[in-house]
Parts: sequence; C-alpha cells; structure tokens
Amino acid sequence: MIQDIASWGFILTGAFFLLVAGTGMIRMPDVFTRMHAAGIADTAGADLILTGLIIQSGFTLISAKLIIIIGFLMFTSPISTHSVARAALQGGLSPLLSEDPDGDSGKIS
Repeated sequence: MIQDIASWGFILTGAFFLLVAGTGMIRMPDVFTRMHAAGIADTAGADLILTGLIIQSGFTLISAKLIIIIGFLMFTSPISTHSVARAALQGGLSPLLSEDPDGDSGKIS
C-alpha cells in the first residue's frame, strides 16, 4: 500500500512537470526560454516518472535498467540543451531580452 502511494506520487508529480514544461514550450517567447522548459521536462519530469516506476517494480532487473536510463538522462539532457543553445548563439540568435550595443533586442534582421 505505501509502495503504491509513493510510486504514484512520483509518477503524478513527474507527469505534472511534463505538462507544465509542454505548456512552457508553447507559451515561451524565444528559443532559449523554450529550451529551458524542455530541459526541465527531461531532467525533472522523466526522472520522477522513472523513479515511480522503480518503486513500483521493486528490486528486479527492470529497476536496474530504469536506473541506467535515469543516469543516461541525467548526463545527456543538460549536454544536449547546452549544445542547442550554443548552436543558436553561434547561428546569430540572441536572447529576447538581451541588450545589444546597437539597440537590437534579439531579433535578427
């Protein structure tokens, strides 16, 4: 009973994070804030859901595989978000609220 409550708590919290991040992907104004929403979804939402699944499965080979997946997500999500942000900066995009010396507010002409 306690195991079910704890696992569903993690799963529902992770689903909430993913829902909020999906809304952020639609509502945010520029690519950098959208990447922030996507990065939070990967690291927080998916990891919480996988933690709930680990609690639900108990001590089995499945839980070991889920732990490996969590480790993979913890390493790859921040690296990929950083790489996309760096590519956007090198491609000429700047954050929407950044101050450029020529008075441009992040829009490419």
